[in-house]
Amino acid sequence: MNNFLKFKVCILLTFVLLISSCGIKKSINNRPDLSKYNSNIPKKIVLNDSTAHTGNNFITKNKYGLWELYVEGDPLEIGLITGSLTNKLMYKQERVFFDKINELVPSEGKQKFLRKFLSWYNRKMYQYITNEYRSEIYGVTRYASSDFNSIATPYLRSLYLHGAHDIGHALQDLALVGCTSFAAWGNKTEDGKLLIGRNFDFYAGDAFAENKIIAFVNPTSGHNFMSITWGGMIGVVSGMNDKGLTVTINAGKSKIPLVAKTPISMVAREILQYASNIEEAVDIASKREVFVSESILIGSAKDKKAVLIEVSPSHFGVYEVENTNLLICSNHFQSEPYKNDRRNIKTIEESHTQYRYDRMIELLSSEEKVNPIKAVEILRNKKGLNDKIIGFGNEKALNQLLAHHSIVFQPEDLKVWVSTNPYQLGEFVAYDLNDVFKNREGNSLNTSLSQNDITIAKDPFLETTDYLNYEEYRILESQVEHATLDNIKLNDKDLELLVNLNPEYWKAYKLIGEYYYEHRQYSKALKFFEMTSKKEIPTLPDTEFISKRIKKSRRKLKQ
Repeated sequence: MNNFLKFKVCILLTFVLLISSCGIKKSINNRPDLSKYNSNIPKKIVLNDSTAHTGNNFITKNKYGLWELYVEGDPLEIGLITGSLTNKLMYKQERVFFDKINELVPSEGKQKFLRKFLSWYNRKMYQYITNEYRSEIYGVTRYASSDFNSIATPYLRSLYLHGAHDIGHALQDLALVGCTSFAAWGNKTEDGKLLIGRNFDFYAGDAFAENKIIAFVNPTSGHNFMSITWGGMIGVVSGMNDKGLTVTINAGKSKIPLVAKTPISMVAREILQYASNIEEAVDIASKREVFVSESILIGSAKDKKAVLIEVSPSHFGVYEVENTNLLICSNHFQSEPYKNDRRNIKTIEESHTQYRYDRMIELLSSEEKVNPIKAVEILRNKKGLNDKIIGFGNEKALNQLLAHHSIVFQPEDLKVWVSTNPYQLGEFVAYDLNDVFKNREGNSLNTSLSQNDITIAKDPFLETTDYLNYEEYRILESQVEHATLDNIKLNDKDLELLVNLNPEYWKAYKLIGEYYYEHRQYSKALKFFEMTSKKEIPTLPDTEFISKRIKKSRRKLKQ
C-alpha cells in the first residue's frame, strides 16, 4: 500500500470514528438493568488451591485436570458467583489472550488505534445481547482484574471477548480451522439412541486450553445445562441441557462484517437454556441477527435425531438428512439457501472441509454400530482418506492435534464425555446430568461430579515415540518460523531434524523451503518445495503457493 493510499484509509477511518462517536459513547456507558435481580451472594470459602464454594455453588479441579463449576440462581447471581469462584481462571485467560495481542501488535500506537477500532466496531453489540445475558456478564466482570483496563473496562472487555471468535474468523479467515462433528442414531448406533461427537479445533495457543471449565448451570429461568468453557466466557460452543438437547458450533466462510451483532456463542447459549427440541431451537436461532456464518448442530433426545441450523447475516437454513441416520458437519453449509452461495462453493473447492467430511463418512461407514468408545476413536483419528499417513498436525485429519476440546453426547441418557489434555488424547471424563442436577443441596462441595466407572481411556498414541517426536517437532517448527521471519541463521542439521520428526507432514518441508528461499539458497529451497508438492497439502491456496515457489526458485537459479 503506497503512502497516499494509507493516508486516504486513515482519513476514512478517522471520519467513520468521528461520525460514530455518539454510538460509541452510548455503548461505553450502557449497563444492564439489574433491578429485578439479587446482588447479594454468600461469602466465598476457599478450601484449598483447587476447591472453593459459596453457598450451594462450588468449583473444584478433578484428577484429570478439568475444573468443574456448579452455579445456580438468577442471571446476576450466576454471574457474581461465577466471577467469584473463577476470578483467577478468568485472569489467566485474559492474560493469555492479551499477551497474544501484544505479540501480534507490538506497537503501542497501533494498539491504541486497535482499541479505538474495536470500540467503534462493537458499538452496537450490546443492543443484540439480551439484558439477561448482559446482567450475567456484568456479574462475572465484577471480579475481573483491573490490569487490562487500558484496553477497556471489565464489562466492555467481556462483551468484546464474547465476539472475539466471530471477529477472528471473519477478519483472519479462522473459519478454515477445521472443526468436525457428527450425529448418529437408529441403525447407526449400538443401542439405537442418538450419539453425537465433535472436535472443537479452535487454537489460541497451548496456554489457552490449559484451564478448561465444565460448567453446570442451574438458572431460575429455562433449563439446567452443562457446557465446556473457560474463565470469563458465558457463551456456549459445546453443551447439553437436562432435556437432552445438545448444541455445538462450526465456523463457516464469512465476508468481513461492517458491525458486530449477536455473537454466535450467545445464540448457542440461548438455545441451550431455552430450547427442549429442534423446533424450539430453530425458532430461537431465526430471531437473532448474527454477523458471521456458522453451522449449529442441534441434537435432540425428544426428536431422537439431529439437524444443522445454518446461519449467516444474509441466509438462514435448516438441514436434515434423508434416508439415513447419519449427519456430518465440517466447515461448509449443506442446506438449500446455501446451494449457490459463492463463498460456500469456494470454501468446498479450496479448503479441507470436504476432505474431512468425506473422511468422517469413511470412518463411520467402516463401523457397523457406533458407541461412545468408537466415537472417541473416530474423533482421535490422525490419518487421511483410505488411512493414508498424512503427517501429524495435518489440517485434513479429523484430529489435527490442536483441539481445545473434544466431546461425545448421549442425549437420551443425559450422559456426556469430555476430553482432557493434551488435545483430545487424554481420558474422556464422563458426566451424567441426571446425577449432577439431582438433590444438589447438601451434596459434597469438594467431590468431583464425574462418573469414574465409565471414563474412556487415554489414547495409546501418548505412549509412543511418534507422540514425543511430534511435541519436539512443534517446538522446532516455531523456531524455524521465527528464524525465517527474523533472518536468523540455523544449522542445517536442525532443519533436517524438522522433517525427520514428522516425515509425512507437508508443512515441515514447506518451512525449510521458505527458510532457504529467504536466505537465497535457491537450490536447497527448490529441493524442499518439490518434496512439499509430493505430500498431502491441505488447501488449494497452499498448493498454488508451493507451485509458485517452485517456479520462482527455478527462475532464480537461471539468473
